Amino acid sequence: MQKRNVSIVLRELLDSHGISPTELHRRTGVPQSTLSRILGGKIVDPSDKHISKLAEYFRVSTEQLRGRVPIAPARDAALDGQHAELKDISLWDDDTPLDDDEVSVPFLREVELAAGSGRFVIEESERSSLRFGKRSLRHNGVQFDQAKCVTVRGNSMLPVLRDGATVGVNAGKSSIGDIIDGDLYAINHNGQLRVKQLYRLPTGIRLRSFNRDEHPDEDYSFQEIQDEQIVILGHVFWWGMYAR
Repeated sequence: MQKRNVSIVLRELLDSHGISPTELHRRTGVPQSTLSRILGGKIVDPSDKHISKLAEYFRVSTEQLRGRVPIAPARDAALDGQHAELKDISLWDDDTPLDDDEVSVPFLREVELAAGSGRFVIEESERSSLRFGKRSLRHNGVQFDQAKCVTVRGNSMLPVLRDGATVGVNAGKSSIGDIIDGDLYAINHNGQLRVKQLYRLPTGIRLRSFNRDEHPDEDYSFQEIQDEQIVILGHVFWWGMYAR
């Protein structure tokens, strides 16, 4: 019988959740190089800092993730002769009052300054919003009043984010010093809303698209950041989109 260790357990968890190591990096913040070395068996005893993030994401204990305690398989209620109780779907619209554990997160949008001028500013929409659970925001380190939503436009972030996808943005992490290399951020680029991977450079920042064949990297010096009025709106902590 193969000895279970963190490498084997992590691979099984990735397979069962249907995500890649790259996606796991984006969702947990654990460096891709660290994940590669764990999966390759080069790190047999990962640090508590990394292992706790992975265990929290997969909802297992650190001892289970390290292979010291078996992970019990999910029970199928139907196989046990039990039937899960299906609750009625709760219908709501923009006029439905918020529950105590909910918060309404506004969308940011581009607004043209004057007809035909071609110049835009970013403002909060007075009508469009999404509901988030307060517990989910707290779990992701987002203050309720710092949460915003942004709609992705174009094909630059394919295949991860399609045109029309919605991302949740933590406006509390909006400085260059907050940048985690490779993470997604919403940006105000002279009135244009953009969602990109960001990287810190000694001379400025790099904007990267997932679709790099059509959208090459963009490097901006600190002076160019000011000249082109590039402002980081916040760190992307969530995204969602319809399958089509």
